[in-house]
Amino acid sequence: MGVRRSFRSPTGDGVPAPKAAPPYDPELSVVLADLDQGSREPLTPDNLAARQQRDAAARPRPTAEDLRADGRFEVTELRVPGPPGGPEVTLVSARPSGLVGPLPLLYYMHGGAMVMGNAWSVLPRILHEWALPLGLAVISVEYRLAPGARYPEPLEDCYAGLVWAAGHAAELDIAPDRVIIGGKSAGGGLAAALALLARDRGGPEPLGQLLLCPMLDDRGSTFSSRQMSGLGLWDLTSNTTAWQALLGDRYGAEDLPPYAAPARAADLSQLPPAYVDVGSAEMFRDEGVAYAGAIWQAGGQAELHVWPGAYHGFDSVAPKATLSQDARNARTRWLQRLLTDRRT
Repeated sequence: MGVRRSFRSPTGDGVPAPKAAPPYDPELSVVLADLDQGSREPLTPDNLAARQQRDAAARPRPTAEDLRADGRFEVTELRVPGPPGGPEVTLVSARPSGLVGPLPLLYYMHGGAMVMGNAWSVLPRILHEWALPLGLAVISVEYRLAPGARYPEPLEDCYAGLVWAAGHAAELDIAPDRVIIGGKSAGGGLAAALALLARDRGGPEPLGQLLLCPMLDDRGSTFSSRQMSGLGLWDLTSNTTAWQALLGDRYGAEDLPPYAAPARAADLSQLPPAYVDVGSAEMFRDEGVAYAGAIWQAGGQAELHVWPGAYHGFDSVAPKATLSQDARNARTRWLQRLLTDRRT
């Protein structure tokens, strides 16, 4: 299944033309400048297939044995029933060895713009930075990728896996009332959509939603989407390509459901507490800020961080930078507060 060749950049009527872009953090700027040209090339309908092939070949895909890290973690690959009419969903379940449960669970969706990535590559960092110090179990979801799978298939994969995990909490030795859903970039958008879908279907009730530089809005009409066009690692050209791949003929439709693009949601009430973080120098800045604001306006709870001078995915690209360390520490503190809050 291919991507539509017609490329349409949203007009963003009423959005003033940007005059300048926020400067990059000095440490992050140095790392960005050292990246090869291929990493900075915009994603387009013409190069999408080649980029997917390159990503599949280059992105780490550690085995279960690799992830066990000489016995520090228990790791199991599970194949569970998928959505009605769909294939089974692969879940990678991991937890620190020797911990007596039931443990809280981080149910995680990987990034990759809905067209790239895998469930295994994100786990080494998650296990060492969150699972081990916080005593968390983790499930990473291998959802289907666009354009081979179109909305709602990837989201339905994630929902089917969440329902299965909640229903098999005793078997997994997890606490079904202490499940945090989260993800980064495309995974952050899926986590936000999953919170909406679970609320509206009466499904599992997450304890919180961890939305890291989330991909929320298909319309590309925010100020920051224009301001950062052609800059950094992800811009309006790449974003439009990814949304077209996911939505196909529904791209740009006025009646697109909020589960496809959470920024379109008119009702953000009764959602779990959210952690939202974005960079000041990335195109997702304004849609992330707006989403946190809409949660507050609906009477909900959200913690928002806008990291100064940060581009999209900065903490993965430059993990040793001071700003990256600050961002990871802030996320960890939020998770810790959420898990220890007596009200939850």
